[in-house]
Amino acid sequence: MLNKIILASKSKVRKDILDKNNIESIMEPSNVDEDIIKSSLLKENASPEIISKNLAELKANKISAKMQNKIVLGADSVIDLEGELISKPQNRVEAMTILKKLNGKPHFLISSVCISKNGSMIWNYTDKASLIMKNFSDQELAEYLSKISDENLYAYNVYQIEGEGRNLFSRIEGDEDTIMGLPIKKIKEYLNLQK
Repeated sequence: MLNKIILASKSKVRKDILDKNNIESIMEPSNVDEDIIKSSLLKENASPEIISKNLAELKANKISAKMQNKIVLGADSVIDLEGELISKPQNRVEAMTILKKLNGKPHFLISSVCISKNGSMIWNYTDKASLIMKNFSDQELAEYLSKISDENLYAYNVYQIEGEGRNLFSRIEGDEDTIMGLPIKKIKEYLNLQK
């Protein structure tokens, strides 16, 4: 198995998932302006899956173009609420607005991964998990948000399934690694084929 890659991300959760699976990685954030790309793709009526895949590919390609002959992994996750794309909050007011939108509703968490080499995608995979959030009062949502640090809130969206966020849901269907932003089983399957 190829077990040394470049992670085109600053996500500690994604790095931790790779570490736990004995995949050595170096973090090299792509600093892609996701909002501009999402806005452009939404104007073209792109699905949340396409948006997630395109962002993962763009991140991986950008870093792999600079790091010749290296395997680069890009990833992106979005929330699909009845066709509305929900991105990471920019502040706590936005985080509260997102939680209110999701309150009591089913939605999908979509995670895409892309592996690139020399500036071009060589493999990609998109997975989707289904979640139903319980009904909470505004006060309960505010209390939940108060327990999340700014760093975690802006890095991993409004819920962390590996921590406090698990209690927000009445049902979770799908791969937890996908929900955390990195469907590691498929990544390992691909890397196992590489020399």
